[in-house]
This record gives sequence, C-alpha cells and structure tokens, in this order.
Amino acid sequence: LVPQGLSMDASKKVDLKIIIIGALGVGKTSLLHQYVHKTFYEDYRTTLGASILTKVLAVDNTPLKLQIWDTGGQERFRSMVSTFYKGSDGCMLAFDVTDRESFESLDNWRDDFLEKVIPREQDFPMVVLGNKIDICDRQVPKEIASAWCKEKDIPYFEVSAKNNINVAEAFETLAKQALTTYKGIFESYLTDSIKLTPNDKPKKSCC
Repeated sequence: LVPQGLSMDASKKVDLKIIIIGALGVGKTSLLHQYVHKTFYEDYRTTLGASILTKVLAVDNTPLKLQIWDTGGQERFRSMVSTFYKGSDGCMLAFDVTDRESFESLDNWRDDFLEKVIPREQDFPMVVLGNKIDICDRQVPKEIASAWCKEKDIPYFEVSAKNNINVAEAFETLAKQALTTYKGIFESYLTDSIKLTPNDKPKKSCC
C-alpha cells in the first residue's frame, strides 16, 4: 500500500515501463531509436530477448521517465519475450503495413500480452503502430487497420520510422494514457489505505 499522507506530486518524476511488441521485422527497434535518438536505425540484426532505452519527457506538467523495452519478434522467442511483460504500464503493438501477416498476428500478440499481464483495469494503456508507410508496396489498407483498432478501442497511428512520421505522437499518446492510469491506481491506493485505517474507537462501556 502507498503510505498514508502521500499525495501525487506533479513535480516528482514518474517512472513508467513501456513495452513494444510485434512480429519479426516490423521495425520495432527502428521506431524506438527514432523516438529516443532521432535517428533512423537501419540495422537488420534481430533483437534477441529485449533491450531497453530510456526517454525523459513531460506530460501534463508531470516529468516522466519512460523505460522502453524493445523485444524480439521471432516466434521461437515468444515465451522468453512474454517474461518481460510483467510490470508494464503501457504496450505498443507494431506491424508493418507492407506485410499482411504481421498485421494478422496482432490479435495473437495482444491476447498473449493481456493474458500474461494482469490488467489493473480493463482498458490497459495500448496503441497500435502501422510502420513503413514510406514504402509504396502496401498490403494493409489504412481502413482495415483502423477498423481493427476501433473495434478494440485502441488508438491507431500510421508511422514511418525512416521519415519520422507520427513516431513521437504515438509514443506520447501511450505515455499520456499510461500516466492517467498510473495516477488512477495511485489515487485508489490512497483511498484504500485511508479506508483501512481504524478510525472507530471502541465505545466506552458504562457500568
């Protein structure tokens, strides 16, 4: 429980864990490097397990430190990757608009994540990124991706890690959602801890 008397101080830095998941080769590492370092990371080595980058920003006057976990998308690493889900405050689902299979696997990635993370509430902070919109050979129409996200009530962003289109907006939307949820959890902890305080003194017995 959060100690009594503790309040949400807007000037205090909040640490949030964000995890980015999705099929192999959709550009998860490139998206992360574009957001954190403002550079296009064109390295085709597969991420094994997970790597972590951090980014400090302010959302609604609250300083945030995002710990962003980049995960491998290979099927054989799926069970290992799912061990990194624990403690996440937000989840980013990525697919490649030029690879229909990567879009079709979103359901599995989302279900696997929600199954292994006990959501603190039903609307777990999540966004979907359709990457590589800079490439002409598109296989997933925007309307289909948008409809999938609308049905699940998840914000959708068409992005390009290469041309830095909508990348910061997507991360910041997720950070905002995660902070709102975090504040809600914090306040409910406070309320619960106050409720648990014994404030009813035993009545005096009269002789």
